[in-house]
Amino acid sequence: MAQNVTQEILEIVSMVLEKKPSEIPLDAHLIQDVGADSMMALEILAAMEKKYKIIIPEDKLKEMTTVNKIISLVEMAEKRGKQESRKEE
Repeated sequence: MAQNVTQEILEIVSMVLEKKPSEIPLDAHLIQDVGADSMMALEILAAMEKKYKIIIPEDKLKEMTTVNKIISLVEMAEKRGKQESRKEE
């Protein structure tokens, strides 16, 4: 995923967690290492869906443990959305 998208996702995560982006390593566990909780994870999920106009199933919430994993989920959801759009055409 493009560097600017990585930066956008990191900024959303840092806003929800009320931390500076530099305080959140891309591979740090958001709950164990950075201090997020389940409500913050839901907030991040909602922000990703709104920003990128995608749907991430709530059962994927448990996979959103690091910024890198969130980026992967967003990429998969975008790909799935593009495939659905092609089917409708």
